[in-house]
Amino acid sequence: MPANTMKLRRFLQSSLATVALALAGCATSGTHNVLVSNRSSANPGPDGSGRSAAMASSSVYELRIYSFNSGKKDDLLNRFRNHTLRLFKKHRIESIGYWLPLDPADQRLHFLLRYPNREAREASWKAFMADPEWQAAYKASEAAGPILAKGPDVSFLQTTDYSPKVKTGDLTHGGVFELRTYTTPPGWLSHIDARFRDHTIALFAKHGMVNGGYFHRMADQPGADSTLQYLLMHKSKEAAAASFGAFGKDPAWTAARKASEEKAGGSLTIQGGVKSVFLVPTDFSPTK
Repeated sequence: MPANTMKLRRFLQSSLATVALALAGCATSGTHNVLVSNRSSANPGPDGSGRSAAMASSSVYELRIYSFNSGKKDDLLNRFRNHTLRLFKKHRIESIGYWLPLDPADQRLHFLLRYPNREAREASWKAFMADPEWQAAYKASEAAGPILAKGPDVSFLQTTDYSPKVKTGDLTHGGVFELRTYTTPPGWLSHIDARFRDHTIALFAKHGMVNGGYFHRMADQPGADSTLQYLLMHKSKEAAAASFGAFGKDPAWTAARKASEEKAGGSLTIQGGVKSVFLVPTDFSPTK
C-alpha cells in the first residue's frame, strides 16, 4: 500500500476516534446538564412563590379551628383583619380561606393555611410568634380578657390524588361552603377514596355541587388512616339539601355505593361518621 494512502487511513481513524469520544462526552455532559436544569427549575415557581408544580402537589395544609368566647368574635376578627393576615404573609404563611359557621350559635372560626412542607411551617410559625408586632397585637387584643375559649383545633393535611386544585378567589359567588368530615373504620380510607375518585366527585358535579379540596390527614395526625375531609360549594344551604336529595336518589350513586360496600364488607363510614358544617367566608378571606 502506498505510504500516502497509509497516512491518510491513520488520519481518518484517529479523527473518527476523536469524534466518537467527543460525542460520548457530549452525551454524558448533556444528561448531567438536563438533570441540573430540572432540579434548578424546580426552585422558582412560575408564580414567583418558589413552588414548582411538584412542590405544589406535596404542599402541606393546616386547618385551624378557633373556638372564641361569647362576645369576642369581633375582637378575634379584627385581630386577623388588622394584623394576623399581614404578618402571616410577612412570614411566608399562605392564607387560603377564613370562614365562620352559617349558624351564629356556632362560635368558631375555621381557616386553612398552606406551606411548601412541614419544615417551612415550623420555621414560619417560629418567626411569626417571635415577631414583636404580633406580640403587641396579641397583648392589646387580649387586654379585656382572653379571646379563645380553649386551645385551637389543628390538623395537618395533604390533598388526595383526586382533589381539584385548591384555589382562592370568588368561588361561591355569594353562596356557602360546606366542610364535610368522613370517618371510616380503621384502615378503610382507600375504599372511600376509590368511591370518591371513580364516582362521587362526578356525581356531586352532576347534581350542582362544586368540588373544592379533598384532604387526608398527614401520617402523624390522629385519624390519619380513617379521615377524609373536603369542601363543597353551594348556592345556599337549601340548594345543598336539594342537591344531596337528588344525588341520593341517583341510580348511579346507588349502584356505586352498593358495589363499594360489598367490596369492603360493610359501610365505608362508622356510625355517626359523617359530619357537616356550613360556612360563610369572612370579609378578609382570600377565598369567597
